Amino acid sequence: MATKVIYFTIAGRPEQAEFRSDFPADDVKDVFRAAAEARQHDILKLYNTRGNIVNICPKLEENTPDKPYKLEVVAAQCSLAEQLGFDVNEMESRLEMLEKKVMVDSGETPSVVYELRNKVEDFRQKLESVEHLSWLGLFKDFAVGSQSSNLPFYKRKLKKTDVEQRRVLEKFNKIKSVQLTDDVREFLRLPTFDNWQWEDAEMLLLLQQMFIDLEFTTRLNIELSVLQNFLFEVFRHYNNVPFHNFKHCFCVAQMMYGIIWLADMQELLGDLECFIMLVSAICHDLDHPGYNNSYQVNAKTELALRYNDISPLENHHCSVAFQLMEKPHCNILKNLGPEKYKKAREGMIFCILATDMAKHNEILNQFKSLLPNFDYSKSDHVNQLMKVSIKVADISNEARPMDVSEPWIDCLLQEFFNQRSLEQLEGLPSSTPPYTPSSTHLDVTKSDMEKLEGLPISPFMDREKVSKSSSQTGFIQFVLLPLFESLGQLLPKLEPHIIMPVRKALEYYSDMTKAMEEEKRRKEEQKQNSKEELKNITKENGTLSLQKQNGQPPNTRVPSPGAISTGSNSAKERKILKSGNPHSNNPHSNQSIVGKTNIKAK
Repeated sequence: MATKVIYFTIAGRPEQAEFRSDFPADDVKDVFRAAAEARQHDILKLYNTRGNIVNICPKLEENTPDKPYKLEVVAAQCSLAEQLGFDVNEMESRLEMLEKKVMVDSGETPSVVYELRNKVEDFRQKLESVEHLSWLGLFKDFAVGSQSSNLPFYKRKLKKTDVEQRRVLEKFNKIKSVQLTDDVREFLRLPTFDNWQWEDAEMLLLLQQMFIDLEFTTRLNIELSVLQNFLFEVFRHYNNVPFHNFKHCFCVAQMMYGIIWLADMQELLGDLECFIMLVSAICHDLDHPGYNNSYQVNAKTELALRYNDISPLENHHCSVAFQLMEKPHCNILKNLGPEKYKKAREGMIFCILATDMAKHNEILNQFKSLLPNFDYSKSDHVNQLMKVSIKVADISNEARPMDVSEPWIDCLLQEFFNQRSLEQLEGLPSSTPPYTPSSTHLDVTKSDMEKLEGLPISPFMDREKVSKSSSQTGFIQFVLLPLFESLGQLLPKLEPHIIMPVRKALEYYSDMTKAMEEEKRRKEEQKQNSKEELKNITKENGTLSLQKQNGQPPNTRVPSPGAISTGSNSAKERKILKSGNPHSNNPHSNQSIVGKTNIKAK
């Protein structure tokens, strides 16, 4: 049975409760009580937008985030034992016995235990983030400097805070009816679009405009309020990680939107197919934890266990997307009809799973084999085109201007360095950098964690020695260009917009790599020359000291036996006699120490 989601505020703080319409009334009240963090004997009062008290029951009318109910909690006096309602010691004992029984019966910890642990951890984080929990006898010290930004990256909270969500929702509600100018709408269709100039709420508005301009809201009967709720829920479920965050979601969706316009894909494929690609681009990294599939498998995470090591992240992103759309007020697919819904679900699944880079060569080779006889009337041909299109959108940063694309490289490297440090901390094998072929690994020699803890140097892991130019050259040459050029063969209109910029990026990074190598060679030569010069000076100082001991003038130099017997200068000495001191800035200083010594010896 479908669930209801009721939005309400408690002391000005937005909350939401979810329950089935067949829940008992007491269970529904308990849901609200838990969401409000109220005590067992507290009295709850729920007001609608007109200020009238409404009954908290399964028949409560569903609402939207912009029209929340108002919940008030009236405290009742009772003891702490009554507030808790159970014996903590007894519960811990029972839980310990249950865990032992599970291990004995099954031989391993089942997935439900992992889910329970995750729920407990979420609850613990929620407790720690609430300032006043006197009803539990708990107090938290929010001293200066205890903010999560000062914590190690592996202890920071990934989820968006209530304050952050409320701020974005309030701004989005204020601007969601704003009409964008024609200039902005045209700019939104180009790969040159700069995401760094836009805030989160504004990007929600831009995503909404994409659906409107492609006429999905009318052709596929999508209610605007439902679309807005869906987009905000998508924002909520992207984590605060360096790269795979909501801004990345927007960039991929914006590139997908641009490709649809520039290549006239609505005419080639149809509305539903383009809708599938755009929604897949929006959802393709939902709830990404910032650690790639290699880490999930090596660490035996709950996701890896759930999906049997097969694209665990991509399967999870897809699952989260459809969980969001299970909520009636967020379900942008609900008016499609059974057949279109089935096609949309199948299309989203294979599009999102196609973003797993482990399948890159397989998908690209299959697409290349279809190019000579590509047929838009064949569903398997169209499906391959959709896979390649979303893959292009997913890794399209290098098709953007340098001032837009280069910050994304830093974000990706930061996320990778975080993962590598965590792998070191947990004793896991190192992973190949995301989106980077193994043959063009990053030039790194020491992890952050090793630097902090003074551990021995490990190869390929030093952020200070990373060569962005060399890694990008290999990535563009062996991954990006073959993919982009294959799509360009079928859709030649994309050539000037995304393929030429990628070729220019390759040229830019190649020139940068050559310049860095030349600079490195020049510095090595200078270093070697300095060593030789220092060696010669040291040798000359030793000769002068010997001359003083023998009573010779300080400017003379004892010649070698060969120089005395032959009466001629060596080739090097003749060169110095002719041109003067090569290290002197005075062009007239033609009498070197060596020259004076040999003249005197004659």
